[in-house]
Amino acid sequence: MALAIERNPTRAVLSGPVQIGGGAPVVVQSMCATPTRDVAATVRQADALHEAGAALVRVAVDSARDAEALAEIRKRTRAPLVVDLQEHYRLAEKVAPFVDKLRYNPGHLHHHERSLGTREKVAYLASLARQHACGLRVGVNCGSVAPDYEKRFPGDPVGAMVACALEHCAMLDEVGFVNYVVSLKDSDPVKVIDANLRFAQARPDVPLHLGVTEAGLLPDGEIKTRVAFEQLLARGIGDTIRVSLTLPNERKAEEVRIGHAILEDVRRGRFRSVPELPAGLNIISCPSCSRVENERFVELAEQVREVTRFAEDHNVTIAVMGCRVNGPGETDDADLGLWCGPRHVNLKRGSEKIGTFPYDEVLERLREELDRLLSERAVRREEGAR
Repeated sequence: MALAIERNPTRAVLSGPVQIGGGAPVVVQSMCATPTRDVAATVRQADALHEAGAALVRVAVDSARDAEALAEIRKRTRAPLVVDLQEHYRLAEKVAPFVDKLRYNPGHLHHHERSLGTREKVAYLASLARQHACGLRVGVNCGSVAPDYEKRFPGDPVGAMVACALEHCAMLDEVGFVNYVVSLKDSDPVKVIDANLRFAQARPDVPLHLGVTEAGLLPDGEIKTRVAFEQLLARGIGDTIRVSLTLPNERKAEEVRIGHAILEDVRRGRFRSVPELPAGLNIISCPSCSRVENERFVELAEQVREVTRFAEDHNVTIAVMGCRVNGPGETDDADLGLWCGPRHVNLKRGSEKIGTFPYDEVLERLREELDRLLSERAVRREEGAR
């Protein structure tokens, strides 16, 4: 039996041939994990994701070489393309003619070219999007919120994310650009729900892109994603979705199929999630994407799950990140974090760096640090019981 859901009355945003919001069906999208400079591999993956049901396919551009490759990718694929600018927003000039949508991260925009004001940078991106008939996504991530917002909202990371998104919307509105969507992502589905509920109440007109960032490996990654998506979509919140799983390249299309399955289940009133995740070991890991500098990242994430199973009854969060862009910041809130470079893995405890280790040595060091963490907690419990 279909569930009658009254959708939020968002405006229509166009990304090439794809309408997001304005009463259109919820759009499923995904992201290529291949190096963008590898044109043939990226075209194959973009086509595979599109054929699996991704209405939009995102690629990351980290260099002028990537930007040049994107022009050729555009010629060879039918998939509508979104470009992820990350730390290199000036590359928008080179890629906007070849894509249907630009995504920028306000946190990275803040850190780049600090001599310029944020409003100038936003106006620059809006002018390019307008010139080339692109959509825009304001993509706010938990691990890269600009420091000013963190200072304004101490102890309230969700409030910082929402304030950042609202202020960037105001900047776009000020320059008369309204063809944009917003995303507020965290690895904790409860925070994703909270952030999107708060934003939707403040700006019900702005289409929302839903995602649980670094949802991790299956099956846990799907469970976390369902927790957030089911509760938001059932409230009429969400106009496009991305399922972010740690998967090898040949399996990336599973993200798309799972996204469609979640939408169908919500439409039919079939809910599989629970309001809160059970306590215990929580491994978060980012989806493999073109910024990953060593393909062993996915294998490492799977190995982390195996070597830490002995701690599955302990409330410990371990983050495994695949690149230098998101790795340093988005491991800070984890008890233990690993972020991967081309040849070495950086191991952290909270925001403190423990060291840098080869791929074939880091698991042993992780196990040692996890043992030390659990032992320290046990000592504190004993002292507290005296």
